[in-house]
Amino acid sequence: MKPMNEMELSFPSCSANEGFARAAVSAFIAQLDPTVDELCDIKTAVSEAVTNCIVHAYRDSIGTVYINCRIYENGRVVVKVRDKGCGIADIQQAMQPMFTTSEGERAGLGFAVMESFTDRLHVSSRPGKGTSVIMEKTIRRRPAEDEH
Repeated sequence: MKPMNEMELSFPSCSANEGFARAAVSAFIAQLDPTVDELCDIKTAVSEAVTNCIVHAYRDSIGTVYINCRIYENGRVVVKVRDKGCGIADIQQAMQPMFTTSEGERAGLGFAVMESFTDRLHVSSRPGKGTSVIMEKTIRRRPAEDEH
């Protein structure tokens, strides 16, 4: 199925750009007139995916984060966040709540959060080549308000 609309962007993996990514994706999907909850869900999922690129994929270096967002006729939004960083050796293990490869404050809940705020989550990765996270969410069409 061909998307009705699509956007792509890329930016350096600086923590300051996490907010930019959230705002850019939410501004793009605003054309679907999502509810506040739907918009917050997508913003949170995008934030987690981008943060994973910044914190884990490029660790102590700066790389590029790529986002592609597509909107389909049925209100389905597909957001792909990808990097060309270190990759994930064991995706199943990485997706377990509380698993983290970082020291300190990281809770290891990024994938669990992405999964809970989207309808579908797919993660693919190759060590040394990078990771791709595809998140899908359908924006529910609301019936027009009754004018009586």
